[in-house]
Amino acid sequence: MQYVYFDHNATTPVDARVLETVVACLDRTFGNASSIHYFGQAAKQRLEQARRQVAALIQASPAEVIFSSGGTESDNMAVLGAVRARTGARHVITTAIEHPAVLAACSQLEREGVEVTRVPVNGSGVVEADSIRRALRPDTVLVSVMHANNELGTIQPIAEIAEIAREAAVLFHVDGVQALGKIPVDVRALGIDFYSVSGHKLYAPKGVGALYARKGTRTAALTFGGHHERDRRPGTENVPGIAGFGAAAELAAGHLAADAARIASLRDRLERAVLDRIPQTGVNGGGVPRTPNTTNIYFDGIDGEALVIALDLRGFAVSTGSACSSGAVTPSHVLTAIGLRPERARASIRFSLGISNTAEQVDALVNALEASVTHLRRISVHA
Repeated sequence: MQYVYFDHNATTPVDARVLETVVACLDRTFGNASSIHYFGQAAKQRLEQARRQVAALIQASPAEVIFSSGGTESDNMAVLGAVRARTGARHVITTAIEHPAVLAACSQLEREGVEVTRVPVNGSGVVEADSIRRALRPDTVLVSVMHANNELGTIQPIAEIAEIAREAAVLFHVDGVQALGKIPVDVRALGIDFYSVSGHKLYAPKGVGALYARKGTRTAALTFGGHHERDRRPGTENVPGIAGFGAAAELAAGHLAADAARIASLRDRLERAVLDRIPQTGVNGGGVPRTPNTTNIYFDGIDGEALVIALDLRGFAVSTGSACSSGAVTPSHVLTAIGLRPERARASIRFSLGISNTAEQVDALVNALEASVTHLRRISVHA
């Protein structure tokens, strides 16, 4: 049986062209980028090339890009680092639908005596900019809002929130992990201070990410060692992984509009077919701007985990939500935040498409969904 992948928000397969870059680095560019000899300088050149490639994708200066191990570390560098760098910092604002990397970092700040306000979202999964404005206090030092939600795909009003934060002289961090490569990102036009990204959501290897830190911003160190990454993140750089990230960023920049349009049409095809053919279904977070590849659909009367397993047995990989929270007993915090009752939240499935998906695969997925949902509802009635 041939498996078909519809879980690209969890991770993406490494693009063949990216893999070539990684292998070439492993084979030939093995030097330490901090060494002054030929091999070290060859690695340094490859590192800086990737920095330019990632910076170009988000319209930043290469000097503002700090490489990390992934989105989680980048989020922690921004949230913990920015707050700890400010003496007497007392208050942080975030939203109820953030990724665990941000929410857990905020919980750690609370243990350190910082107060955190988690602003609610509306029923479509969007935070209203005025809600951020109302939450501001004289001692607020940081606002952290994701660009696109990992479960719903909903896009937040980042430019509006950035203006509010700037007027209040408050730093603004954006988790851009699920936006990069799917929608255009211009950190300067958005007016933000920090932007977190991850390679493995962009057809690059796992274990590499980056943080955009606007020139002049300060962050406290989370780890200690050498003077790598302009004293922002010590440790010998993962040059092959970083080179792969750079190659993936360049590929994304060249095909962003075309890929987004094609994938959005497949996403819409999937939604229309499911809603037409399977009763008691609906789209969570529909009707607002979303990333082109993501849809979250509820199937009333079934258990989402059971449907994931049923589809896996039929050759389709999907998920009930964030891969970082898989196995959780409680329903998704994102779905409950938009007002879904627990049983509907547990009956919801996330489908996230990628560049390799086709119309034929979408049609086959719908057939498998129809058969699986019918079967699960039937055995539920007879149970």
